Amino acid sequence: MSPTTAAIEAHLAAVRACTRCPRMHRPAVVGRATTSRVLLMGQAPGDKEPKLGRPFAWTAGKTLFKWFAFAPGWTEDEVRDRVYFAAVCRCFPGKRPEGGDRVPAPDEIDRCSVWLEREFDLLRPTLVLPVGKLAITQFLGERPLIETIGRIFPTQYRGHSVDCIPLPHPSGASPWHRMEPGVTLLHRALALIAAHPAVRR
Repeated sequence: MSPTTAAIEAHLAAVRACTRCPRMHRPAVVGRATTSRVLLMGQAPGDKEPKLGRPFAWTAGKTLFKWFAFAPGWTEDEVRDRVYFAAVCRCFPGKRPEGGDRVPAPDEIDRCSVWLEREFDLLRPTLVLPVGKLAITQFLGERPLIETIGRIFPTQYRGHSVDCIPLPHPSGASPWHRMEPGVTLLHRALALIAAHPAVRR
């Protein structure tokens, strides 16, 4: 049985109210209250997302939504309506002294994982799209992008069977998805997403 929109909205309100991680910069960033069986999981919001109030709201988001426009041919608004947006950590971790965003610490990842567990129980997704190495690691362990992008992995997450189609991080700082073999493998991944029953339904 599919969850109600009201149940998802109540869950998102609980995520927004979370104060588990003292080093994180609140508020938590959440997506729309969609009841999709497709779950996209990023790393953590950047500094712009809390102000704009939605995940992937800045430069990386522009690239991500271009990928979805290529396949399965959805606009940004359609992606946000049809895909549930999650993240390894839901709050902005802050900046590193040497520049760039801080990578969430293992204890922060562990504390934030309770929200993902709840989302799996609520949504029962059949397709997960982890974006970037940190998100991919949560489902498949550490492995090179060249061995993960462009492939589909039937896997288990906390007792739930799910197909996993990893995507590279769309960050402008990473050239991986703009050069070979990244370009070809990314297109292969997007074709797999477009053909998946959870996307076609």
